[in-house]
Amino acid sequence: MFQTTARLFAAAALSLGLLAGCATTGDEGPSAAEQAIADAKAANAEAAALGYEWRDTGSLIEQAEKALADGDDAKALELANKALAESEAAKAQAAAEQQKFLDRTGGEELTDTMAAGATLADDSYTVVSGDNLWNISGKSAVYSDPYQWPLIYKANRSQINDPDLIFPGQTFDIDRNASSAEMDAAINHARTRGAWSVGDVEQSDLDFLAQ
Repeated sequence: MFQTTARLFAAAALSLGLLAGCATTGDEGPSAAEQAIADAKAANAEAAALGYEWRDTGSLIEQAEKALADGDDAKALELANKALAESEAAKAQAAAEQQKFLDRTGGEELTDTMAAGATLADDSYTVVSGDNLWNISGKSAVYSDPYQWPLIYKANRSQINDPDLIFPGQTFDIDRNASSAEMDAAINHARTRGAWSVGDVEQSDLDFLAQ
């Protein structure tokens, strides 16, 4: 009787141990999709801090989070990896632009004016390291809307060869008299421009200038 009771007690204890063990193995860390989304968010935040966040990356991350919430891990992972790739490309672009600036200045430090931000007047803006047309247009002293960057491009077409490639020290005219139709055309172009690459002038940009 004692042996039978002991065996039953041991079996019960083993069963409880197994159950407890199962209860502690549920925390296996984030899934591949969750980790990819977290990595994309972190990289995009770094790109944004540099002023080089790509315009669609945040949307891709939001789509990835929605796919994850809907249970489509494969789609979430695909979107998150695309957002991560864009963010890494944006950071590489920022590094390349900084290196170009250093090459042009012989590695000298930024002037006090440039280091402080930008020389801003009512109708002009002086580019500083880390700037791009997107974040310039988004500044409250310019248009407070990054999607209006094509207005800056159009007003300064004589000194902007590729709107994805501008340089510290350039001074751009800021068009304060754009009509509603011109603003709508600029915003539409910014939203529908499509894929782009640094150093190349996209046909969609040329089409916009021809309007």
